[in-house]
Amino acid sequence: MAPDSTPHRFIVIEGPIGVGKTTLAVKLAATLQAEAVLEHPEDNPFLERFYRNPRAGALPAQLYFLFARAQQMVALQQQDLFAPLRVADYLIDKDRLFARTTLDEEELRLYEQVYAKLAIEVPRPDLVVYLQAPVDVLLARIARRGIRYEQFIDRLYLERLNNAYARYFHEYDAAPLLIVNAAAIDPIGNEADYEELLGAMRRMRRGRLYFNPLRHTAL
Repeated sequence: MAPDSTPHRFIVIEGPIGVGKTTLAVKLAATLQAEAVLEHPEDNPFLERFYRNPRAGALPAQLYFLFARAQQMVALQQQDLFAPLRVADYLIDKDRLFARTTLDEEELRLYEQVYAKLAIEVPRPDLVVYLQAPVDVLLARIARRGIRYEQFIDRLYLERLNNAYARYFHEYDAAPLLIVNAAAIDPIGNEADYEELLGAMRRMRRGRLYFNPLRHTAL
C-alpha cells in the first residue's frame, strides 16, 4: 500500500476541546493528500463571551456554530461524487452534544427547533477517530497552546463535556470507530506514534477498536 493511501474517503477526527483533533486532522490531510474540512472556532464572535460567562453566551455561540457547520456540510453535499478524500475535525452530531451540555431547557428547545428546520444532510464518514484524554491533560494542553479566549474555560464545563463525549461514543455505531488514548501518544511530535496510528486507521473496516501505542485491543 502506498504511503499516502487509505481505504477511506471521508475521515472524521473528534474529541473534546484541547485533545488535538484539529492538529491531527491537518497532519493527516497532508499525509493523505486530502482536503481538510475544519472548524474555525476563532471566527465565532460569541465564543469568548461564552467562556467568560457561559449563561450569557451559550445560545448565540451555539447557534453561530450550528449555522457555520450546516453551511459547510451543505457545501460538501453539493460537490460532485468524485470529490477527493476528506479529513474533518468534527462530526456535525457534536453540535447537539455541545448544545445539550451548555444550554438551559428553554434555550435547548429553541435550538432543537432551529436544528430541525435546517434539515441538515450529512455525508456519512467511512471512519471516525475519537481522541480521548483526562480533563487534567486537556487543561494542560489548552494552557500550553495559549489561545487567549480558551484560558477562561471552566474545569467543570470541560468535565461535563468530556463525559458527554464518552457517553456519545459509547453508543456510536454509525461508522467504524477508532478510540484513541490521546493521553498516551503524541502523533504530532512523535513520528513513530503517528505511523502506528495511521496504520491502525488503514486497517479499520468495521466495528470499533481501542488504540494504545504498540497494542490494538478490540472492544
